[in-house]
Amino acid sequence: MLNIHNLSVSFGGTYLFEEVTFRLGAGDRVGLVGKNGAGKSTMLKILSGEQQYDSGVIATEKEIKIGFLKQDIDFIKGRTVLEEAYQAFVEIKKAEEKIDKINHQLATRTDYESAEYSQLIEDLSDVTHHYEILGGYNYVGDTEKILLGLGFKREDFDKATDTFSGGWRMRIELAKLLLQYNDVLLLDEPTNHLDIESIIWLESFLRTYPGVVVIVSHDKMFLDNVTNRTIEISLGKAYDFSKPYSQYLELRQELREKQLATQKNQEKKIEQTEKLIEKFRAKASKASMAQSLIKKLDKVERIEVDEDDNSVMNISFPVSITPGRVVVEAEHVTKKYGEKTILKDISLLVERGSKIAFVGQNGQGKSTLIKAITKDIDYQGTIKLGHNVQLGYFAQNQAEYLDGEITLLETMENAATDTNRSKVRDMLGAFLFRGDDVEKKVKVLSGGERNRLALCKLLLQPINVLVMDEPTNHLDIKSKNVLKAALQKFEGTLLLVSHDRDFLQGMSNIVYEFKDQKIREYLGDINFYLEQRNMQNMREVEKRDVVVKEKEKEAPKKQVSYEDQKKNKTLQNRLSKIESQIAEVEKQIQHDDKLLAGDYEKLMADAAFFTAYENKKKELEKLMQDWEQVQEDLENA
Repeated sequence: MLNIHNLSVSFGGTYLFEEVTFRLGAGDRVGLVGKNGAGKSTMLKILSGEQQYDSGVIATEKEIKIGFLKQDIDFIKGRTVLEEAYQAFVEIKKAEEKIDKINHQLATRTDYESAEYSQLIEDLSDVTHHYEILGGYNYVGDTEKILLGLGFKREDFDKATDTFSGGWRMRIELAKLLLQYNDVLLLDEPTNHLDIESIIWLESFLRTYPGVVVIVSHDKMFLDNVTNRTIEISLGKAYDFSKPYSQYLELRQELREKQLATQKNQEKKIEQTEKLIEKFRAKASKASMAQSLIKKLDKVERIEVDEDDNSVMNISFPVSITPGRVVVEAEHVTKKYGEKTILKDISLLVERGSKIAFVGQNGQGKSTLIKAITKDIDYQGTIKLGHNVQLGYFAQNQAEYLDGEITLLETMENAATDTNRSKVRDMLGAFLFRGDDVEKKVKVLSGGERNRLALCKLLLQPINVLVMDEPTNHLDIKSKNVLKAALQKFEGTLLLVSHDRDFLQGMSNIVYEFKDQKIREYLGDINFYLEQRNMQNMREVEKRDVVVKEKEKEAPKKQVSYEDQKKNKTLQNRLSKIESQIAEVEKQIQHDDKLLAGDYEKLMADAAFFTAYENKKKELEKLMQDWEQVQEDLENA
């Protein structure tokens, strides 16, 4: 589908990547990974046609459809969630408009016998048929199914998009892309605004996607569950393996170790040859041998080991002082936004040293409770902080609180105290801001770099309770691993909001699920929580089965004669045969529908094709009538 050959892009004379080559074909689900600033988002923009490149070639198949989920989106105000989602169906909506226009004319005109009126009826038949081929009778159901899968409720469908947060609007944009059946899907951080349940649903959807999927993500588990190939952009080069991310890392490490061993052997041989050259040079009789060895050495192709960018942050969160046994006590906390209740009568006790994860769908109150604890919002009820509690708070949009017009160094110095002001350069260095980087203005930083700066700034204050709301957004995988290790070593109390399952593993000993204005406690880690949720769903299924079985027990059994049993068996066999025939004819019609969608004008002129097509539809209609009759006979029997 897409051939990328010797692609190069530079900014200010420095190459972001140089002479990168790879091919994307149907069924490829590629994880495009690399550090922040490596060029992943730039690559997606180039593949989508939004950005130019310096040199190279991108060859695509004719009329290929590419869908691109960007980080920044704009919606037209006034549309509802459903109306915005329906924008995915441009051709269907045009056909609907034509049908409405023709129907209006048919309803208002009275020249029933005229040629123009007859032509309108023919036009309506043609447009209606084309509308059916495009999937016009299915798109409403498909849209609702996708929106429900991404976490929307039916009552949300008629609400205006501008009443939703950026994360929910991103879900609508994702829904539109999934509904368009693009040949190539380019997804830039699709899980950033999704809760765990929606991520699991999206994984299931993408695993069976027939086209090409290219995903930029820092969610290791999501990449492992969805992708079958990994392309890493590192130090201007692309490393391509047909494996998910974790397996790719192992293969890349093995390759690097082999390269190092081969390079070491080659260096030994080169060293021995150079010693012989020096030895033979001194003797006139051996001068020709020395020259021969020099020529041989010049022809040797030196083995190069792939460079690896292993620069990572150096973080630790030291505990300031020991607080009291209870660090947070919340009683009967309720929070409303206008008429909407987010939290209702919540009580919570957090003890010193607890590691707590807050999980649940977006909009269920996780960040709201965090903001209530940090006194950022008003609420009903009481929340008390314990003795000697010193909160360190990392907000979900922490990077937005940074002043873009001042430098990194000024940001740190303004937040520092007399005791740690002299250490700010060293601290910035530990977060990979070195040399002249500290004189950059904050506004030129990428999302991941801003998050790193916000984390660095957090360490300037004394902390014994860490409250972190989605701290991994925009952080690359290596930086996330470093942050995770630092939080695991943190000896204080941790309250963590995250949708990243891989990041949450091993991070908590208590999970609170936020749902329907309430919270529910699970005494275990994230894996225990997910297991319990699955068991809970199974129990609901079991409960329904029990009810059905009890009803069956209550119903008095009716004696059935041998003749009736034989008749029922005959009807059931006939029903199965009709169902098989229906499936086969439907399959044939679907195949013809695809042909029509591809070359409608050409096939319109093929009378034999259309006769066969109409006969299949009539056959299907007859089979459906037969099925209904047999089903009715069975019910009566």
